Amino acid sequence: MTDTLIDDDHPEASAIAQLTIALDARDRVELLRLMDGAHEADVADQLEQMSSEQRRAIVDLVPEAVTPEILSELEDEVLEDVLPRLGDRQIADALSEMDSDDATAVVEELDDNRLEDVLSAMPDADRRAVEDSFTYDEETAGRVMQRDFVATPDFWTVGQVIDHMRAQGDNLPELFFNVYVVDAHMHPVGYVPISQIMRKPRNTPIANMLMPLLVKIPRDMDQEDIAYQFSKYHLISAPVVDADDRMIGMITVDDIVNVIHEENTEDMLALAGVSDAGLTDTALSTVKSRAPWLFINLLTAIMASFVISAFDYAIAEIVALAILMPIVASMGGNAGTQALAVAVRGIAERDLTRANAVRAVRREVFAAAMIGLLFAVLLAIITYIWFSNATLALVIFIAMIVNHICAGLAGILVPLGLKRAGADPAVSSSVFVTTVTDVIGFFAFLGTAALLLF
Repeated sequence: MTDTLIDDDHPEASAIAQLTIALDARDRVELLRLMDGAHEADVADQLEQMSSEQRRAIVDLVPEAVTPEILSELEDEVLEDVLPRLGDRQIADALSEMDSDDATAVVEELDDNRLEDVLSAMPDADRRAVEDSFTYDEETAGRVMQRDFVATPDFWTVGQVIDHMRAQGDNLPELFFNVYVVDAHMHPVGYVPISQIMRKPRNTPIANMLMPLLVKIPRDMDQEDIAYQFSKYHLISAPVVDADDRMIGMITVDDIVNVIHEENTEDMLALAGVSDAGLTDTALSTVKSRAPWLFINLLTAIMASFVISAFDYAIAEIVALAILMPIVASMGGNAGTQALAVAVRGIAERDLTRANAVRAVRREVFAAAMIGLLFAVLLAIITYIWFSNATLALVIFIAMIVNHICAGLAGILVPLGLKRAGADPAVSSSVFVTTVTDVIGFFAFLGTAALLLF
């Protein structure tokens, strides 16, 4: 019997337990019942939380239960387990039923030999749509967009648009909110919400209902920039255009929700110097993703140690310096991390720009100085009570203020500088900020101690 961690109060855990029991019993009927009776997103979550061996065994037993809807919900690492155990025809049929953007995401997980076999089993139109998607770079509008959309000339009436959509049948997008109005050259000139079309009489001209486009998405726009446009203008959908301004697809808000989640997760993990460790990742892959950043942190720690070694005579004479020294560096590091998090978030959301950078830097310096002064006074009092040494209290007072100001400056200037240089501020800022706060903190404290106590 496979060991399973079960939480009876959690529906997801209970569902996984039921799948596991049915799997152990090799009960195809029960597995089909459980998977067919649940929402595809729930089934995908359940499969993701099971082991690779369990997933493979389920697919081997009931491959027909892996529907196109479930495939489109699975994470990339889970698709790597599932796709090799499905037949070419099943995958081809599933891709034909998916929106083009979901189909592209699934196809990306097929190796080259398998991809050729699957594509050859697809209808010509669906195959061309998938192949076209690979002409665009990853994480661009061309990969995210749906190629199915509803477009109409402005001289049509509401009745003609409705009849046109009904005639399309299964060729309509699975989910869409707007009908786009295009000119004779397929240039989008506006849109009409479906809700407005359904409210108007059949003889109403579409031109009388036309709403202006706030955004047209170039096919090579980065998905992070697309997400910003959707957030800024509160968009439900937007047209994608090629280099000649011809409409070639659309992006809907449900796709952008996934993009926002992915980008936010990526930035959050990058700030900590790690990558996304999925449930299917091995210990070795986790080590490979984290070790390089830890090696860089080791080098920065050695730099800080060199600073400490330059004042070893002072530490040997006054042991209290060794006791208080970590406090200064730790407080500065935390202050720098706070400033860094705010700066990276501001850059990502376009709130921190070249136009307001000077004001933002000035604000961080003043805030850091005030916070540094507050905690410098507090720590100086504690130091005086602890060691009965007024000069030592003055040393830590000065060092705390200096390190907090430097931490605030580093927290905002480092990501701004990396952004200006074309690098991702979320990826490498933390290493530089930590280096500044450690080195400056130790140097300010020990250097001031050397000046005032010896």
